[in-house]
Amino acid sequence: MKIFSRFFDAKATDRVGKSAQTDVDALLALAEMDIATAIAAHEEWKQRLLDYLENMDGKLSEDFQPDLICRDDGCDLGKWLYGPGQKRFGHYPAFSILVARHKYFHVQAAIVVAQALGGNQEEARRVLNGSYRLASNQVILMLRELKKNLRSGVAVQ
Repeated sequence: MKIFSRFFDAKATDRVGKSAQTDVDALLALAEMDIATAIAAHEEWKQRLLDYLENMDGKLSEDFQPDLICRDDGCDLGKWLYGPGQKRFGHYPAFSILVARHKYFHVQAAIVVAQALGGNQEEARRVLNGSYRLASNQVILMLRELKKNLRSGVAVQ
């Protein structure tokens, strides 16, 4: 799947004449954000939410608050998306899609917690296994594609 190469309008002929600066930009982008760590962090959220749903009796090590969880600019990926990533890639359509998917991921996680806090465990689990899982998978897929294209220099043209 070549989501980023399509949206970033990269063609083999475009890459032929790329400058050394483009290579440096790709390396800087990878250095600014460890994409593998961002993927792992988003993959861990499902387990954190499952643990939360299983331990609603007050023995939690985390205090989940829907109004904080829904903020997509507070995690490391969000800080990068709204900071250096926006400056470097914000003009590409795929970047806007990644930002939107990441925002949706946070909204779905917040809905899971809000439903659980409201006593609706069944709905919380339905969202967790439905729209939350879809959102998580989309973010992870797009991050993997971004990393692949950054390594090849495609996404920085």
